[in-house]
Formats: sequence, structure tokens, C-alpha cells
Amino acid sequence: MVKPRVLIADDHTLVVEAFETLLAPTCEVIGHVSDGRAMVAAVRQHQPDVVVVDVSMPLLNGLDAARQVRQFNSQTRMVFVTMNEDPDLAAEAFRAGAAAYLLKRSAGSELLDAIREVMKHHLYLTPLVSDGVMQALMHGPDVGKVPHDLTNRQREVLQLLAEGKSMKEAASILCVSARTVAFHKYRIMDQLQIKSSAALIRFAVERHLV
Repeated sequence: MVKPRVLIADDHTLVVEAFETLLAPTCEVIGHVSDGRAMVAAVRQHQPDVVVVDVSMPLLNGLDAARQVRQFNSQTRMVFVTMNEDPDLAAEAFRAGAAAYLLKRSAGSELLDAIREVMKHHLYLTPLVSDGVMQALMHGPDVGKVPHDLTNRQREVLQLLAEGKSMKEAASILCVSARTVAFHKYRIMDQLQIKSSAALIRFAVERHLV
């Protein structure tokens, strides 16, 4: 039987090493990345069957990275493994293209079960957060929690600024000018009716964008 090719996207070395050890007997681990932008690039280059991805990652969070991947690759399955037990966040992950959602306190065997399920084109949701997820999905996006009207580039700018990057640093990462970053920042603030940089950062943190 052909082993599924798995990419690990997590910025914690101990977690990555644990996943590699767990998956090695039944999967081909093709590599690991530590931020969302690197994840998007690795999926584009290697076309893995599965990405085991955290929600919280630097430069680009797992949800937005999954959204970007879905724009050019609908075959790779996204298996989210996170500390966050919020049913609304789990629902948001499935809207972003998740095939599975688990917690880092789930048993290791559950991750193996989830990968087997998604390779059969099934969805998998850990019982640890199942309560409330279906209700959140049925009621649609909570516009008070997640800025769905922001573009991918606006989300990228928002996360980088919330991480403490200067406009110049964000511009270098995104390969654009500082003026372009400033344009996006103030456009975001205008769209969200946010009046200060501090309030903008608080908005990003509260909505798990960093």
C-alpha cells in the first residue's frame, strides 16, 4: 500500500519531531515548515497528500495558509492539529478547507485515524470539540469574529503588523513597497472602522489571526 505523503507545518520543534516519529511507520513525511508562507510554497512545490498544520503560525496563520492553498490545490488534505478548543475556530477551519480538526491533547492514534479518514475523502472532527461545531457551521461565519471581507493580502499585512513587524519589514516579506503596506493597513482600518494601530492589533489577536 502506498504511504500518504505528509508535510508538517508547525513552528514548535518538539511537536514536529513528535509528529515525525508518530507518522514515520505509516506515512512518508516529506518535510516540515515553520510558518504559513513556507507552507503555501511547500505545497505548491511538493504537492503532498496531507498537510498536518497548526492554526497559529508566524508570518501567515494556518487558516489563511489553507485558504491560499485551496486557490491552486484542491487535492491536498488539511489536517489541523491545534491547542485551541473553540468550536467556532474549528468551524472556521473547515470553511478554510480543513479535512480534519484535532487537538494537541488528542491521542497520537487519533491523528493516524484522521489521516486514514481524509485519505478516503472523509472529514474528521475530534470528539473533544465536536459540541457546537455543527451549530457554528450551520449558522455561517460569525462576522463579529472573523474579517471575511478582507483580501488575502490584507490578511497577510494584518498578521505581520500584529506580530510586531514594521511596515518596512512587512514590505520586505511580502515583496512590495512600504507604501503598499501602509495603503493596505489604512484600508483595513477603514473597512473595519478601527481608529488606532493598537486597536487593529488587538482585533487581530482576538480573532486568532496571530
